[in-house]
Amino acid sequence: MSAEPGGRANQLRRTRKDLLQAAARLTRAGRTPSLEEIAEEAMVSRATAYRHFPDAAALLVEASLDIDTPQAAQVFPDGPLEDPAARLERVDAAFEEMIRGNEVALRLMMQHALARSTGRGRDGSAPLRQNRRTPLIEAALEPARKQFRPASLRMLKQALAMVIGTEAMLALKDVLQLDDAEARRVRRWAIRALVDAARKPAASG
Repeated sequence: MSAEPGGRANQLRRTRKDLLQAAARLTRAGRTPSLEEIAEEAMVSRATAYRHFPDAAALLVEASLDIDTPQAAQVFPDGPLEDPAARLERVDAAFEEMIRGNEVALRLMMQHALARSTGRGRDGSAPLRQNRRTPLIEAALEPARKQFRPASLRMLKQALAMVIGTEAMLALKDVLQLDDAEARRVRRWAIRALVDAARKPAASG
C-alpha cells in the first residue's frame, strides 16, 4: 500500500514525458498539432493530456524546451572529472546556454505553471513541471558519490536544484539585476559552497 503513491507519481511523470516526446515528434515532422493529436500520438486519452497541460500551446512551448535541454553525454563528453564542483559548473554552464536561447519560452512555461498552481484547470494530481535539472545534477555527482554521506548527498542534490536552473537565473537577473558575468560568479560560488558543506561530517547530537 505504501508504494502506491510513489508509483502513481512516477506514472504521472512518465505520462508527461510521453506527451512532450510525442509533441516533439510531430513538430519535427513540420506540424503544429492540436492537444488531441498529441494525445493520440502519445497513446493517452484527451482527458489525460488536459490534466497535464491546459492547451496545445503550453505543451508545445515545453516540448521545445525538452528538445533543447542538454544531456549528460553532451555535458561530459570526455568522461569523469575528479572535482564534483567542476562537473556541476559544466551543468550550470549548459543550463545557462539553454536558458539564454529559450528565455521567452521558459518565461511562458513558468507562467503556465504558476497559473495552474493557483487551481485554474488543475486537479492536484499531475505534475506542474518536468524535472530536467536533477538528472544532470545526479550525473555530475555520480563519480564522487563516495565523498558524501548518503543523507548529505541527497540534501546536496536538492539544494543544487535551487541554484542551477531557470528560477535562480531569473532571480539573479530580474530581482538582483546582475549582468551575466556577475550572476555566473554568484552561482559558481554557491555551487562550491554547497559541495563543501555537504562534505563536512554531520554535527553530533
